[in-house]
Amino acid sequence: MFPLKNPLPDFEVFKQVLMREKKPQKVHFVELWSDDEVVDFIAKRLIKKQKFQSYSDILEEKLKSFGEGKDLSALTEKEKVYTKDFIDFYYRMGYDYMPAWLRLAPRFAKVRVTDDTAKLSRGKRIWVEEKEGIITSWKAFDAFPWDNMRLNSKDFYNFFSENLPKGMKITITGRLYEIVGEEFLGWEGMFTKLYLEPDLVKAVFDRWGEIIYNAYKEAVSFDCVGAIFHADDLGYKKGLMVKPETLREILFPWFERYASLAHRHDKMYWYHCCGNIYQVIEDLIEDVKVDAIHSFQDAIMPVWEFKKKYGDRIAVLGGVDVDKLARYDEQSLRKYVRSILAKCMTGGGYALGSGNTVTNYVPPANYLAMLEEGMKWDLH
Repeated sequence: MFPLKNPLPDFEVFKQVLMREKKPQKVHFVELWSDDEVVDFIAKRLIKKQKFQSYSDILEEKLKSFGEGKDLSALTEKEKVYTKDFIDFYYRMGYDYMPAWLRLAPRFAKVRVTDDTAKLSRGKRIWVEEKEGIITSWKAFDAFPWDNMRLNSKDFYNFFSENLPKGMKITITGRLYEIVGEEFLGWEGMFTKLYLEPDLVKAVFDRWGEIIYNAYKEAVSFDCVGAIFHADDLGYKKGLMVKPETLREILFPWFERYASLAHRHDKMYWYHCCGNIYQVIEDLIEDVKVDAIHSFQDAIMPVWEFKKKYGDRIAVLGGVDVDKLARYDEQSLRKYVRSILAKCMTGGGYALGSGNTVTNYVPPANYLAMLEEGMKWDLH
């Protein structure tokens, strides 16, 4: 079945389905991202792509160039090849869009490195440093090169405009809460400073929030961009990382600005968020005005329960629990996916995909089985 011989992407129809303005004529697909290793495995075997460019090599070059003070605005030849390969992959897999990330300068964050034990191993896996980040004081805040973080991305979006197949667009992703917690302050640093130096925490959020806002502002001015797909994990299985009041004070005002920006340009605002966030779900729906939400775990709330409860007010993206996507045998997975489609397709406002991302420990056969069930689904 894959790769598709004659894909017919139509992001505008997809948008109408998600906004419940049009009944779906097929199952549309959605992903925040698919790991390079999975794309490479499928591209070599199904699309007959001999060599898939790894982004880790590109990132290493970008870090070196940034450290040398070079301008990173223009796409390198490696980046062009990488981007074309990803466009081709999502096109041939039947998506209406390709996910892309905001083009920002690399940051020298503290990380932990260990062996990657996934079947499609990338050699080493990077874990977030949980203690202090790169900003530990007002002095470090003032010394950080904030003005160098955002890049001129005109060439980046023009490249998509010139290379996307007809009917296809991109979604553009940035992060705020996670970058502050993972990189700038460190999780323990952020939690501690919320009590000891709340003004510093808010200053970091506001400085990075403005950078992301201006990057999104540039992005939505291009027709090739169909939606902002913001990504910030706020919780874990039992609840939020911080009090709802804290999110309402320092984070959600930025989300409201991002959503309003998208809507003013007739774009959608999608939001990826892991964790049990139901203390603030009404904030996201009613105040932020998120159009579509992504990331579901069956242990927290299965996607079909969410759609039944909230699906008349917000579109639902993905929901195939990654643990099941990674562990189930193919037939069990197919049955599980069909059960999700049976409960979620009615009335539109739903797209099929993983509950998080297609990680490199997900068997490619299972990923393809999920998509095949969507392709075969009978809506009548």
